[in-house]
Amino acid sequence: MRIRPERAAEGHENHGNHEAPESRTGRARRAATAGAASGLRRAAGRLRGWGGVSAMAVACATTAAVTLLPLAHATPDTGRPVHRPATMAAAPAAPWALADTCQDPEASLRPSDVDGATIARIKAAGKLVAGVDQNSFRWGYRNQTAEGSHLDGFDIDLVKAIAKDILGDENAVIYRAIPTSQRIPALQEGRVDIVVRTMTINCKRLEDVAFSTAYFEAGQQVLAPKGSPITGYDPSLKDRRICFAAGSTAEAALKSQSYGSVPVTVANQLDCLVRLQLGEVDGIITDNALAAGQAAQDPSVQLVGSPFTREFYGVAMNKDASDLVRRVNRVLENYRAGGGDSPWMKAYLKHLQPVLPGVTAPPAPKYRDG
Repeated sequence: MRIRPERAAEGHENHGNHEAPESRTGRARRAATAGAASGLRRAAGRLRGWGGVSAMAVACATTAAVTLLPLAHATPDTGRPVHRPATMAAAPAAPWALADTCQDPEASLRPSDVDGATIARIKAAGKLVAGVDQNSFRWGYRNQTAEGSHLDGFDIDLVKAIAKDILGDENAVIYRAIPTSQRIPALQEGRVDIVVRTMTINCKRLEDVAFSTAYFEAGQQVLAPKGSPITGYDPSLKDRRICFAAGSTAEAALKSQSYGSVPVTVANQLDCLVRLQLGEVDGIITDNALAAGQAAQDPSVQLVGSPFTREFYGVAMNKDASDLVRRVNRVLENYRAGGGDSPWMKAYLKHLQPVLPGVTAPPAPKYRDG
């Protein structure tokens, strides 16, 4: 059975495992689509795509107005293995990264458990406010089980570890769903304390936010329908409509070297998969760690070529929150410790190993002084 990605309304809050309220935008979309739902279902048989994608595309269209719907039957042991076509250690530096002026962007402040102004504020509030994704399978998504719907994924487990360390309760979290393009503004405007959302550390972003040490290694790669003439991040992209999320590293890569492709920008990376299924784009560029989960959801698409960057995910925070950065780095030290029995490895085996096999350890931390 194929797993159906549902599109979550953005900007909502979840306190612990409670559902977020429906936004005015969501209500308007639901009202606008309710009358057309039956017509869309009738049109499903007339759509053509890859491997029965038409039915999924119609389902996405008719459910786009619903707030925070779960991924159907997305249990921890579902999904198909998606093998990485090449080791990311061999991936070249991204062409757009060559202009970076900082050195060792993955180097972060040394760990500490000393409370500062930011930690004191979080403790006084009694909640950690975390910006997350709620529609990235295996990373941050709504998991539908027999017990009900709850946030799940590799990133969600890390948020819980941070909350447990600071507040003594892994459920003392307010989850806020934010699109890719709003990750930095959400931190700068104080809407969230941390962003744990497959966010790549790079020099450009370090101008606006602070990062923890790296907690996962990924690389940019192309996702395309099976049978597509696209062979990777290469001249086969010419005249092809290539989708990416605004504010993502994929956007920067294509601005530097587009190979003659036609860019299609969306607010949320999962929207690219919906557009691909509807035949509105020819391919997607995104982190292969995210794309592996999408390929597990939809067996008609696959990763092609090799990763063409080597990137590292970090927990993002406000630039002035140095005490929080040091505290998160201490949490990550403990999270990595223990080898095969570490919390990091247990989270990897639970969430990511089925779709992104072959990872043997987290990236080693780098530190700087000052």
